[in-house]
Amino acid sequence: MVTPQRRAVVGWCLYDWANSAFPTVVSTFVFAAYFTKGVAANETEGTYLWGNATAIAAVGIAILSPMLGAIADRTGRRKPWLAACTIVCILATAALWTVLPDPDYILRALVLVVIATLGFEFANVFYNAMLPSVAPPGRMGRVSGIGWGCGYAGGLVCLVVALFGLVKAEPPPFGLDPDTAEPVRATVLLVAIWFAVFALPTFLLVPEDDKAAGEPLGQAIADGCRQLWATLRRLDPRSPVARFLVAHMLYADGLTTLFTFGGIYAAGTFGMDFSEIIVFGIALNLTAGAGAMAFGWIDDWIGPKRAILAALVGLILFGALALVAPDKTWFWIAGMALGTFMGPAQAASRTLMAKLAPPEQSAEMFGLYALSGKATNFAGPLTLGWATLLFDSQRAGMATILAFLVVGFLLLLTVREPLNRGAGPDADSLKGPA
Repeated sequence: MVTPQRRAVVGWCLYDWANSAFPTVVSTFVFAAYFTKGVAANETEGTYLWGNATAIAAVGIAILSPMLGAIADRTGRRKPWLAACTIVCILATAALWTVLPDPDYILRALVLVVIATLGFEFANVFYNAMLPSVAPPGRMGRVSGIGWGCGYAGGLVCLVVALFGLVKAEPPPFGLDPDTAEPVRATVLLVAIWFAVFALPTFLLVPEDDKAAGEPLGQAIADGCRQLWATLRRLDPRSPVARFLVAHMLYADGLTTLFTFGGIYAAGTFGMDFSEIIVFGIALNLTAGAGAMAFGWIDDWIGPKRAILAALVGLILFGALALVAPDKTWFWIAGMALGTFMGPAQAASRTLMAKLAPPEQSAEMFGLYALSGKATNFAGPLTLGWATLLFDSQRAGMATILAFLVVGFLLLLTVREPLNRGAGPDADSLKGPA
């Protein structure tokens, strides 16, 4: 018999399946490439403009995520906020269909991408904050891991449908005109429909937390902003939450840079062509999804902190192997092993944040978590770029990723994990040692 709690878990995990289509198809593989090659005047200018748009979105996420989370905590409801942000992302993504392969559409494309990215990231604040109320006691790690694994799988399935059902289909379906890039542009409509359809079970199956006392929206905005300011003032830099947020900021920078520059490194150092990089990316995401699901049980067994540390050790060791790999075969071996540990590091991080966050400040804490994941996103790519230029070597540039992972690992060692591995956070998680 399917229990209400199991239905809630299924509904929650399906949101990961639904929303991962956006970063996979729009932000990474298809629309980003279309913009740089087909809309912008040239690839150099396109890359520059796309990077600026990404940076603008990251600043907005860093500034507004904690504030929105604090307000949502005061209203006592997550689903209306999740629905609003999801709709914003879906509508802005669908509107990208109107971006023709012409430089006159650059501004429209960038504005819509920024809006869609903000909607996507803000939605994740409220989605992640629902984890403690959805997961059964003692199973938060595996639920987070399954959700993350579903996300990798959903993004990949949508990517495969987009590539072979639209972009590479001969002849193009639905009478799409290749001369105006309609098969490529149609991928954003696929993402919008995919997101809307598969996110729907989340709103139907996941109940609202009825234990939270709500406030009227106007009062919640005022009280939420005051609460956030009070939290930041009393957040001791030595506290578990503060230490974890800084550690997460560092190793998340390393992971983001690894995702961003992995394909560039594969092409430049090992001579992979575009089709090989796509296949490598698909394989990498498959191993990451499988690793996230498998590590979910390990997370519940040994605790999320130890799971993150184990994943970081794997990333550091196999990252080093990828740096010294003498040929493409060894790079593939290192890359697949790296993927196995990418998903677990991300999934267990979500679990640890859920355990450290006081229940009445769950969304606010995940707002700060989003901030820690975006505040210094420029640091990894900037360091890599300068190291590559200074040493005239892609391997030297990629080596800087290991530094972020190592420092994040060392700082995470100092984080005190809550003793109760069930569902509740440590009451003193915002305070430093006595």
